[in-house]
Amino acid sequence: MLLQSTSLSFAYPGQPSLSFPDFSLSGGEAVLLLGKSGSGKTTFLNLLAGLLNPSQGQVILDGTVLSSLQGHRLDLFRGQHIGIVFQKPHLITALTVKQNLELAQFLSKKKGGSSADLLQGLGIADKASVAVGTLSEGEAQRVSIARALINTPKLILADEPTSSLDDEHAHRVISLLKGEAAKIGAALVIVTHDQRVKSEVSMVLELKSA
Repeated sequence: MLLQSTSLSFAYPGQPSLSFPDFSLSGGEAVLLLGKSGSGKTTFLNLLAGLLNPSQGQVILDGTVLSSLQGHRLDLFRGQHIGIVFQKPHLITALTVKQNLELAQFLSKKKGGSSADLLQGLGIADKASVAVGTLSEGEAQRVSIARALINTPKLILADEPTSSLDDEHAHRVISLLKGEAAKIGAALVIVTHDQRVKSEVSMVLELKSA
């Protein structure tokens, strides 16, 4: 298995502990993560990304236990092997679209894929030389998706990737995420409330509220 999560739990200070079901994904597989508000979907995603350390249990990606890495080693591993699409794009607005993607490649010390091909697939090839600060919300979200895919990661984590997109672009984005995951052999985890996405991914993992 490429991705495994076992006996995972996490507690924010002063809050009840959140426990998460064991699950595993092979390369090229996709799962939809569902659950009501407060069930811990974003927390689970952050644990899978190594952005949070679990109170108990572990996340293993391609044989590496994420909690065994710290500091620069964890940052470098994440940059090379985990692509994250946040709810709100965390882009450097003063840079162009292409420069944001090039920066992601530079920081990960990994050549990765073609920015031109990704931007073409997302329908924003004409925005490559445009400053990110001038983009619409939907365009910025698609740049965020391109950045998550540029380093051909082993794990793709997408938190509400279609929330600001119309029907045509929502379908295009999910198709691209699934297609790219299958092409590079990555595991894909999507968190969403978007009913349009539920018909696109057959495997579902539902989190129960505490």
